[in-house]
Amino acid sequence: MDENRPTKKQRELLTFIDGFIKGHGYGPSYREVMRALNYKSVSTVAVHINGLITKGYLLKRDNSPRSLEIVSGVAVYEAPKKVIASSDARWLLSQIESRFVEAEKKATDKLVDDLFVLVGALHVLGLEDAHLACKSRLLSLVRFDD
Repeated sequence: MDENRPTKKQRELLTFIDGFIKGHGYGPSYREVMRALNYKSVSTVAVHINGLITKGYLLKRDNSPRSLEIVSGVAVYEAPKKVIASSDARWLLSQIESRFVEAEKKATDKLVDDLFVLVGALHVLGLEDAHLACKSRLLSLVRFDD
């Protein structure tokens, strides 16, 4: 097994960070990562991020917050694409839709973070049309919430 390959948790973290940066234009705080991925503490986030920096998947420009960057040209962290059953895709889309309905009533940080992760999952699974539609809807929701 390749010791430089990210773990499942690290891949999940990379996917979240990548989606967050694409959606916001800057990196997430460690607390935002903690809430979005249901980690118990900020130190757990730090351990995973430090591991990804060591493996060369992430860069941290300096000691300032929100300075995380995905190393350009690194796409190895994505899990191999697999065919997703239409019932699984429908289930995922129903989960996303229910969270959108809830967020349109009252968008909490946790709910928005969950949506970023779920919408990112559409991309990882290769459901590009759904990903682009949901991403656009999510960005509109976030803009109106500010």
